Formats: sequence, C-alpha cells, structure tokens
Amino acid sequence: MTPPAGTAGGSGTSVPGPLARVPTAVVGRDREVELLTAALASGAHVLIEGPPGTGKSTLLRHVASGRSIPFFLVEGNAELTPARLVGHFDPALVLTSGYRPDVFVDGPLIEALRTGGLLYVEELNRVPEETLNVLLTVMSERELNVPRLGRVAAADGFSLVAAMNPYDAVGTARISSAVYDRTCRITMDYQSEDAERAIVRLRAPSPVDDEWRAKAVALVRATRSHPDVRIGSSVRGAIDLVGLCAELARLRERPATDWQAGLDAALVSLSGRIRLQESCLRPPEDVVRELYTRVFGPPPSESTEDGSGGDPGGAWARPQRAPPPVSRTTRAAVRAARTPPAAPPAAPTCRGTRSSPRSRPRSGCWTSRRSSRRSQPTRTPPSRCSPRCSAPRTRSCGQQPRRSPHASCSTA
Repeated sequence: MTPPAGTAGGSGTSVPGPLARVPTAVVGRDREVELLTAALASGAHVLIEGPPGTGKSTLLRHVASGRSIPFFLVEGNAELTPARLVGHFDPALVLTSGYRPDVFVDGPLIEALRTGGLLYVEELNRVPEETLNVLLTVMSERELNVPRLGRVAAADGFSLVAAMNPYDAVGTARISSAVYDRTCRITMDYQSEDAERAIVRLRAPSPVDDEWRAKAVALVRATRSHPDVRIGSSVRGAIDLVGLCAELARLRERPATDWQAGLDAALVSLSGRIRLQESCLRPPEDVVRELYTRVFGPPPSESTEDGSGGDPGGAWARPQRAPPPVSRTTRAAVRAARTPPAAPPAAPTCRGTRSSPRSRPRSGCWTSRRSSRRSQPTRTPPSRCSPRCSAPRTRSCGQQPRRSPHASCSTA
C-alpha cells in the first residue's frame, strides 16, 4: 500500500508521498530497524542521534513505508517558527470571511495530528526554543490548542521522530532534558566495513573493480582514526570518491583506477568532509594526501624508481622523457648564477673629517691635509682675485668668487 502525500520543510509545501523509492532493506541496520519499529508500534516518540551519513533518514523512511502511514518531513533550522510548523490563517480570506476553520492553512504538524501520520524533524538541535515548546506540548498531551482555531487532537498512529547530529557545534543548541524525558533515544554509529562496501557498490555503480572500491572505503574509514582529524568522513565520501574518480578517468582517457585521478577525486570529495583538531596547523588537503598515499601506495613513478614495485609497462605507467643535453655555456651560466656575489670592499673611515655646508666635499683627513699645507712653501697671491675677474686687486671688483682669500673681493 502506498502512503499518502506528505509535506516537507517548515513552510508546509507538498512533496511526493510515495516511499516506493526507498530500498526494501537498510544495509547494516537490522537492529536499529527493530528498535524503531517497536518504539513506534508502542506509541512512543523517538530521538535518533548519530553523525551525518549514518542512514538516519533512510532508516526512518524504510520503517514508515513498511507501516504504510503518512510521512511528513520538517527540516530543522533557525527559521522554523511556530507558524511554519503549525500553520496560519490565510490573510486574504480572513479579510473577507473572518477567522473560520476553513480558511486555516494546515502546517506539517497539524496534518500529522489529523491524519495520524509520522512527523520527522531533522536537525532537532537547530530548531528555536519557542518552536521546541510547541513540540513538547504535542508529545506530552498528544493535542495542540491553536488560537482562533481551537483544539486539535492527535489521531491514532501519530508519532514524532527527531534526528540530530550531537557532534556539530555550528548553529546548534543543547537539547533540554524535557525533550529527552518525552522521547526514546536510539544512537547510531558508523556502519561496519563490509556494510559500507555494500553501500558503495549499491549507490556508486562504476567500472572500478572490487579491490579498488575496498581501498576507497578503507581511505574513508582511515579519516576517522587519524590523530589530526576530529570528525572523519562518512560513507558518502566513499560514494562520491568512486563516482568522481570514474568520471575523471573517462575525461582524461585514463583507466578507471588511475592513481592521479583517484588522488584528485579524494581531495575534492574528502577535504570538505573532515574536521581537523584545533591544534592542527595542516590544511585538510595534506591529511587526505597522506592517507591516500598510505592506502593506495606512492605514485607509480616513485615506486618504480625506488624499486619497490610498480607497473612500468602497465596502465599506470607514464612515458618518461630523457633530459635535454646540457652544454658547457649553460653549465657555466648555472654555476655563475649559483655563485654568490663578492662583497664590496669596506670604505675607509676617518674620525677627523670636517664637513662644512659652504665648502666643497673633500676626501681625506683634516689633520693630514693641515699638516701637508704647513710643509708646502708659501705662494705669492695672484694679481687678480680670480681667472674670470679682469680687475686688479682693489675694492672696485664687482665679481665675488665662491671662495677668495682677498679682502677686496669678499667685501665688494
């Protein structure tokens, strides 16, 4: 029997309700299926806790399809107000007809109460506190009082199932003890290695062989035990890794198990899914590259050069080009470029150098220059003050040289 249509999101929009697309069995979750089925059959409300990618939504959809009951999905976020969860009166019809029951637009909670369906709230720890108070009343009293609408009682079969990720600390809040007091708690951890291999084979059918697919699953599981990783990747990382590697190899015209294509696919699919420790200074790409080399081995070129294996004539081998010959001129240029330049000689320093802004810069020591002047014979002053001056050494000279020992030119 196909269950009727449900609603998704806090706004109450309609989505296809048939759950025939859900697989008939949940891989590796037999115990959780039994626990959830028994809890819903007894009329209890359930809270499922577990990291992302562990199959919480798939488990609930499978159980709901087996019970043949309506299924209503609500995405928990900060914008999920009580009006979006419960419903509201149509403003246009209220202006013409007033507050009547037939003008009320039911939200996912009211529809689940009236039809006796299963209300599934994702990310419960992201829901605002005022919206959680509405859910607390429904879980304890199994009814809801809406202003101007009245009392809405829960039909037989109504149950509330909430799921959350307790390891996420961004945009979340702590769940109060009142929620735990009204629910039965089921914890879910990562699946086993065999179960994850079966999930990847089911969700990512690609031309890669089982051995390479098993290595992809081992790589994803290695991210959960690395000392620098706080939260590892789920099986969704392995699904994307296998599919992306196959498409990259096809675009590059390489085999489906190409080493470089697998590395690029691992960097894209896993670097954003892992969360590093606060004390780790490495980027996520370095951690993924380290784990990939540990699981898949070194690149084929490096393993062949080291003599540790490799496939020099296989599909992973790449043609190696011989280096071009180096001439003597090139070697000399390279040697000259590598040789550091010689340090310039240190300039001589003199403590007795006299500097005057009105005199020209002179080199040498003032003391040595003064002693040399004393040793030189006395010269007869010229008849004229300067070579450019034609007047005799008198006070009528109109030209003033830059520096002249004659009083007539300096006072002119």
